[in-house]
Amino acid sequence: MTGMTLPRPDDTPPRILLVTLNARYSHASFGLRCLRANLGPFREGALLREFTIHQPRGEIVEAILADEPDLVGFGVYIWNVAETTEIVRTLRVLRPDLTIVIGGPEVSYEYEETGIFAACDHLVRGEGDIAFRELVAELAAGGTPPKVIEAQLPDVSALALPYAEYTDEDLARRIVYVEASRGCPFRCEFCLSSLEIPVRAFPLDSFLASLQQLLDRGARGLKFVDRTFNLNVKFSLAILEFLLARYREGLELHFEMIPDRLPTELRDVIRRFPPGAVQFEVGVQTLTDEVSHRISRRQNVARMEENLRFLREETGVHVHADLILGLPGETLESMADSFDRLYRMRPGEIQVGILKRLRGTPIERHSEVWEMRYSPYPPYEILASKTLPFPLLQRLKRFARYFDLFYNKGNFVESMQALMEPVVAGEGPAGKAGSPFGNFLAFSDWVWKETAQTHEIALARQYRLVFGFLHGVLDIPEEVAAERLLRDWDRWQVRKERPEFLKPWVASLHPPAAPIGGARWGH
Repeated sequence: MTGMTLPRPDDTPPRILLVTLNARYSHASFGLRCLRANLGPFREGALLREFTIHQPRGEIVEAILADEPDLVGFGVYIWNVAETTEIVRTLRVLRPDLTIVIGGPEVSYEYEETGIFAACDHLVRGEGDIAFRELVAELAAGGTPPKVIEAQLPDVSALALPYAEYTDEDLARRIVYVEASRGCPFRCEFCLSSLEIPVRAFPLDSFLASLQQLLDRGARGLKFVDRTFNLNVKFSLAILEFLLARYREGLELHFEMIPDRLPTELRDVIRRFPPGAVQFEVGVQTLTDEVSHRISRRQNVARMEENLRFLREETGVHVHADLILGLPGETLESMADSFDRLYRMRPGEIQVGILKRLRGTPIERHSEVWEMRYSPYPPYEILASKTLPFPLLQRLKRFARYFDLFYNKGNFVESMQALMEPVVAGEGPAGKAGSPFGNFLAFSDWVWKETAQTHEIALARQYRLVFGFLHGVLDIPEEVAAERLLRDWDRWQVRKERPEFLKPWVASLHPPAAPIGGARWGH
């Protein structure tokens, strides 16, 4: 691009804007905070500006231009690339002299033909903590750096930690992300983390000192973004013991854990946390051995099952387990079997996801053999494959959405138990009577037929739908179905009147004075 404003005529530092569009306000961009913390002499002149993907694009452009920046750096991700592309193109029309830099996972691979790459001045590929600062310095000095900057892996021990970049409002109202290590030792072909080798840990003393500062400032929760928090047992043990010693009521801690690696030392400290204080996210993805081998995924299922049993029976940890539908070679039967096995391990949540072809991931090598067809639009979900036709994948996407809405949200604890256990419509899709997967798939198909909606289903209507299925499809007596639904409603909805349609089975529509449930993790 031509006519850029760097360097400034008066030799003052450039005015830098670091911008991203988050999925929702409660999310805070950890990447932008890392960039600002490492800008050195340019840090004071750099401002963070976070928007959401739901805001009007014109208003975002207006806000950016109101800051009169010389350079804007955009964090680009799978969830915001379409909106960010529109904003960058609009800025290019209104401010042709503006220097525009992009970076992030969505533009670090296969970027050449994208609209956002065509519209930007520079792209920083990879971990940009240091590379972005060097780019700004070269531009400020009047240099002409290349359009694509290949960031070298930074020495994490030399990086400035970003935790002072969180404002008091962030700590009070947003998710606070922290990072003890970078990288992943595994090669799972669907995941961008498979390209992040080696694993590098931040210096423990300075990291713990930063955690202490966040806690002293009133942080209510810490979400670790490490891909494999428990890879180094000694390192993770030190962090857990540090947090346990400083635990206060209401503090929530989230970790992404390797599900088959939970040795005695970790078990001993984990069981000492109060119930509800800790959430573990565990990536199961598939329990089909052939598919795991095909996508280069290694896991010890027997050990994972024992670890989940330990967490369920001996700790107060909430377990969030991830499962992917649509992997190469998967069939409806194999996915049903994976789901049923995982469901019977009883994690707190099962996050059912649909396979996405993330840019740069090796999953693409299976496309020809398995006739994998992906959407050309973010988030690039699988549309069809040799073993999964398009209509079936549409059903599975509804299954995933409804499972999150009706099961994971926790509004139907007793009702879902009744729904998942009996046989629905004879044999389940896995060829097994009483398949939980088959049962919920039947419910999913029924809800879609009744509503033709996957979003904006009001809670009261959700209760009507569950009641209609329990009684109308499963033949559960009305009074029994109503009793379960009332207990579910009273567990959480203590400030709202009970649903009107349940009036025949209750003495009053007013709920009890106090909830019968306890703390829970939610989305």
